[in-house]
This record gives sequence, C-alpha cells and structure tokens, in this order.
Amino acid sequence: MWLAAVVTLLALFFAYSNGFHDAANVVSTIIMTKAISPRKALLMAATCEFIAPFFLGAAVAKMIGENIINLPAYDPEAIHISVAFLIAALVGAILWNLITWFFGFPSSSSHALIGGMVGAVLVAYGPDKVLWGGLLYVVGSLVLSPLLGLFMGWLFLQITFYLSRNATPKINYFFNRMQIPSSIALALSHGSNDVQKSIGLISMAFVILGLSTSFHAPFWVIASCGAATALGTATGGWRIIKTMGSKIYRLRSVHAFCAQTSSAAVILGAALVGGPVSTTHVVSSSVMGVGAGQRISAVRWGVAKNIILAWFITIPASAGMAGLSFYLIQKILPYL
Repeated sequence: MWLAAVVTLLALFFAYSNGFHDAANVVSTIIMTKAISPRKALLMAATCEFIAPFFLGAAVAKMIGENIINLPAYDPEAIHISVAFLIAALVGAILWNLITWFFGFPSSSSHALIGGMVGAVLVAYGPDKVLWGGLLYVVGSLVLSPLLGLFMGWLFLQITFYLSRNATPKINYFFNRMQIPSSIALALSHGSNDVQKSIGLISMAFVILGLSTSFHAPFWVIASCGAATALGTATGGWRIIKTMGSKIYRLRSVHAFCAQTSSAAVILGAALVGGPVSTTHVVSSSVMGVGAGQRISAVRWGVAKNIILAWFITIPASAGMAGLSFYLIQKILPYL
C-alpha cells in the first residue's frame, strides 16, 4: 500500500508540474495582451482545469491507461519490478518538465509522459509489452495536432478579419473582452486532455499493483488530479509565459483571441476522441498560424524552430531518463 501511495504522490506531482509548465500555454496570450490581470487569468484557468475532468469524458485517461502498454498482471513476486516501472515512467516525465521549465523552454508534458512510459516499459519488460497500435495512434495525434493548430489559427484569423472588415477601432475592445470566454474554453480543453493523463496513469497503477481488478478512475483520483493541476496552473510558469506570449509573434487582441479559440477547438476535439495531444505545440502552432495569417515575415521562426526541436527530442530524452531511473530504482527498492 505504501508503494502505491508513493506512485500516486508522484503522479500528482506530475499533474502539478503539468499545471505550472503548461499554464503558459493556457494564459500566456491573454496576459501578454493585458486583457485581464495575470492573477485573474491564472485563477480562472485553474478553476477550469479542476472542473473539466468531471464532465468532459475520460477517453484520454483510457488511452493512456489501457492502450499504450499491455498491463502486466499483478504478481506479488515481481512487485518491485512493477513499482520500479511506474516510478521510473513518472520520474522521466517529471525531470524533463522541470528541466525545460527551468530554461524557459516550451515542451510537451504529453510527449514527456509517453516517452517516460515507453522508456520504462522497454527496460522493465521488453518490447512485447508495448501496444504498438495504440502507441502509433498517440504519436499520430501528437504529429497531426500541431499541423491542425497551424491551419486553424491561420483560417480563424482570415474569417475574423473578413467578418470585421468594416469595423471601427472600437472592435479592439470587443476582442479584449472575447479573450475571456476563449481563454476559458482553452483552459477547459486543457483540463479535459492533460488532467486525464495523470488520472489514466494512477488508474493503470492500481491495476498493476493489484488494488483494482479493472481500469477505473475513482472520484477521489479525478478530484485530486484536477486539484494538483489547478494548483500548478495557479502557480504559473512565468519563464515559459514570456516565450509563448511574445517571442513567437507580437500578439494583439485579435490574434490572441484567434489563437486561443483555434487551440481550444483542436485540443477539445482530440480529448473527445481519446487523442492525448500536446497543449504546448497546439498553442504555439496556432500562434504561428495566426502570425503567418497576418504577415509571414513577422513570425520569429528561430523561436519556432526551437519549439519544433523540443517536439523531436522530448520523447527520446524522457524515455532515456525513465530507462536509467528504472535501473536505479530497481536496485534501491529491495532495501526499503
């Protein structure tokens, strides 16, 4: 039981790190355009992160918990391997989140968790325990969603410009106000997708450790994961907020509104079909799409290149950290 408690606490810490790491994606645009104060933006986002998992489905949790690895059966004789695998997967993801947050480097918590799970299971059990069909679905979601974000950001800006072509300068005030519902939608979509990942991992851990006979998320797991992510969001990741809000493209109210709305549409759509996508890359690609829709040369493609680089290195980096962590944890656990 105490080993299960350790895994649960680590999963909640991952949810917390996901919150302060990805808070930048949810609130950066509305903060940098000064539509509302940073404190109000973060509290609003945190509230949405908490409530979203209760009513927006559990498709992502099931994908994480049931369709990436073939759950090893509960075996009291091999409990240390199971625990070492679960802890290593989380340690790999958490370490990468902390490293990229420290350097203000927007990266994906989703990529980090998938990499941690795959790296740990390959070292612990071998490739036979990887459900390659489910993994390919997840990787496909991670690849396709930024492209959709880029296109949707560009398209939504063009539609918005067309609909407001005869408007007076007062329309800027309208877009400032409209950022509030669009930011709420983005925070809800993030909560419906990212909080579910921690829920799925805890539920999977209970099956592996023999505490549950089937994959199921109790109410307290949903509530605690939502609360941990909300607390992390309220803390805020200021280093990344500056990168997302101003270093890719200098946003005005209309651009922020379009980026938030298009990102929310892509992320929520993915959550409903069980696609665990990267909020970081969807939002950043939407900002790029909005910027390109205004003027391609105005987008700081050097910063965009670094974000794309993170897309490629996050999964192998977190997988490597998880694999190394497994070896270390497996040696320590028998003495505890």
